[in-house]
Amino acid sequence: MSESSNRRLLLIDDTPSIHDDFRKILTPVTPQHGELDEMESALFGTQVKATSTRFELDSAYAGQEGLSKLVQAQHDNRPYALAFVDMRMPQGWDGAETIEHLWQADPRLQVVVCTAYSDYSWDELLNRLQAHDRLLILKKPFDHIEVQQMANTLTSKWDLTERASAQMHHLERLVAQRTAELQQEIDERKQLESQLVQSEKLASLGQLAAGVAHEINNPIGFISSNLGTLEGYFKQFQVVLNAYQSAEAAIGSIELLERLQTLRKEVELDFLREDTPLLIKESKDGINRVGQIVRDLKDFSRVDASQEWQWVNLQVGIDSTLNIVANELKYKADVIKHYQTLPEVECLPSQINQVIMNLIVNAAQAMGPERGTITLSNGVAGEKVWVEVADTGSGIAPECLQKIFDPFFTTKPVGQGTGLGLSLSYGIVKKHRGDITVRSEVGAGTTFRIELPIRQSNLAT
Repeated sequence: MSESSNRRLLLIDDTPSIHDDFRKILTPVTPQHGELDEMESALFGTQVKATSTRFELDSAYAGQEGLSKLVQAQHDNRPYALAFVDMRMPQGWDGAETIEHLWQADPRLQVVVCTAYSDYSWDELLNRLQAHDRLLILKKPFDHIEVQQMANTLTSKWDLTERASAQMHHLERLVAQRTAELQQEIDERKQLESQLVQSEKLASLGQLAAGVAHEINNPIGFISSNLGTLEGYFKQFQVVLNAYQSAEAAIGSIELLERLQTLRKEVELDFLREDTPLLIKESKDGINRVGQIVRDLKDFSRVDASQEWQWVNLQVGIDSTLNIVANELKYKADVIKHYQTLPEVECLPSQINQVIMNLIVNAAQAMGPERGTITLSNGVAGEKVWVEVADTGSGIAPECLQKIFDPFFTTKPVGQGTGLGLSLSYGIVKKHRGDITVRSEVGAGTTFRIELPIRQSNLAT
């Protein structure tokens, strides 16, 4: 592949109309409406684009055909970044078996499962395929915004992962050639870590994108027209209806009066007059929900471009982060909060949010097949504040605890983690003149504790 972005997608579904729908969404003939670009700008802080970037979409109508196209694409050095796979296909392989064959041929492939119902529960599917970081679910009927968001996020993740992998292989060759130049190796490793910060963050957010899309998709469904104009129109309708109702007494024709009364009952006019304001209010509540989700996401991911230390409420940041990772948690663990009143802390808030997110996501991924518990606690100890993230997951072996903060060290299977999440978290905490410690028991769970000074006495950034 060239250095340009890989926008090649594969759709495997036995229903021709689904292919038509995906082509309309992902390969539009005319530029799409600006609402999507404005939403993307609000979520991710990017400039509004004049037109949406098109994807290259190939179609297959059965799992075997999809595998054949995937193998041919690899042979042509034009691999697919993402495959949308229908779960239930009567002829040949079902979705799970198709995904297994696809990943045997190309482990790098990102996959979205498209299903209205399935022969497998989501947990059974994840346990069978063992690829939580490469697999998302798209419920039918789907929304075009959700499809485009998944396609954009996962193709970007594929690109960044490829670049990171290439850089890591390059570093390994340098280390093999220059074992005597230890200091140079350390410098290059630090440089690679900084280049992979955004890749690690996107990899984490990629797992949450589907949940965010669903949360945004529901309130957007409430918005069918301009609510402000609609509310004004309805008030005018109310005035007219009241006038008509008052005029009924002046109607001399009994037959006409009875027809009007019958018509009022048939159309349930009284109910409509009561229910319409409620529908408008519900739509406004939906808009407020969208705004809160967007605010939480922007608050979590905002970049401290000026590297200015700020006085912030850590508890607010923790709660915003919990909202962002809610979809990652809801099928795996219950969250318990043991909060105490904290003073404001001088820090770089988005970096601390990143640390909290890494610890919470790691805790969720440590859960076994049964639902677990994640407990968030905080408090004050002298001139420091502390935050603990405790889980009831599988725990960490003693021989791994000593390496847990080392760059590139991971207990996850190959391809399922870069080994930089805790290393970066360690660096951020140390940058804040704080400490991060861990205690764990295999089979019982793990607790990470962060301690931060309340004040950063003229600390250089």
